[in-house]
Amino acid sequence: MQTLLITGGAGFIGANFVHHMLETYGDRYTLVVYDKLTYAGNLDNLRDVAKAPNYHFVRGDICDADRVTRAIEDYGVDTVINFAAETHVDRSIMDPSAFLRTNVMGTYTLLEAARRHGKLRFHQISTDEVYGHIAGDHKSVEGDPLSPRSPYAASKASADLMVNAYHITHGLPVTISRGANNIGPYQYPEKVVPLFITNALQGRPLPIYGDGRQMRDYQYVRDHCEGIDIVLHDGVIGEAYNIATGTEMENLQMVEILLDELGADRSLMQFVEDRAGHDRRYSLDVSKLAALGWEPRYSCEEAIRATVRWYVDNDWWWRKVRDEAFDSYYERQYGARKVLTEAEG
Repeated sequence: MQTLLITGGAGFIGANFVHHMLETYGDRYTLVVYDKLTYAGNLDNLRDVAKAPNYHFVRGDICDADRVTRAIEDYGVDTVINFAAETHVDRSIMDPSAFLRTNVMGTYTLLEAARRHGKLRFHQISTDEVYGHIAGDHKSVEGDPLSPRSPYAASKASADLMVNAYHITHGLPVTISRGANNIGPYQYPEKVVPLFITNALQGRPLPIYGDGRQMRDYQYVRDHCEGIDIVLHDGVIGEAYNIATGTEMENLQMVEILLDELGADRSLMQFVEDRAGHDRRYSLDVSKLAALGWEPRYSCEEAIRATVRWYVDNDWWWRKVRDEAFDSYYERQYGARKVLTEAEG
């Protein structure tokens, strides 16, 4: 593993992974970021590393087989790490087609390129949402059946299955990691934690879906990146690994921690009608990754507080991305949504 093609590397998790690899390994690896620069891709996420001699950027779509091939051949890529994806559940409900194209066909295009160029090492970034709603006190283990319930989750589950098929059918050396809810620097503010932070900083209401008692594991993105790093170096080929804190909290608790860190009032909380098909609980068993020596540095609460502080300190970043296009999306998503009393939620 010497030259990494990091698809989606200008996005939230991908950019944090680039930072992690450069900080951890210096010039040991050549990093080729390949990104289409959609609304959630942002070169500001990488401006601190842009002059590193072993960092390169290629603008391209993972569905463009010729462009992918040129990037692999031009830089002598031996490892593909696929962060590129459409990721927001709400947008997948509005328009599933983009999710099928990027998350399924894009992953297929990358797998084909990896196969044709000598069976390159391939790592797929997946999500806990492929397991679907988790009832009772069960924690999802990597061998559990996939049971996605949103178009986004279905597209990611499809990609996981295709990655596994290329391993079994073609002998492609693959691994998969399934992360819990990532939060931290550079997350586009359509996602709940940066949305609520930036809304609160502007004195705007925080639209909480339903009763706010959905259970989530909020992990700091750098913990996730360290987990991916360990899977790349020490994971068993053909295996999947969960990455999370291994704990969970209600969304209401997340909101209260966020408001407490900001010193903001609970009056900003606004309950709105729930998302269609909203999963009530995700929960990951992380013992398989822990057996490789990984453990998270941040608890859920510490991750939330650290994320709040980053957005407070970096308003230059989020004010640029909360632009006219973001406002248009926000109005479509929340403008007509019924406001509930707390009792109704």
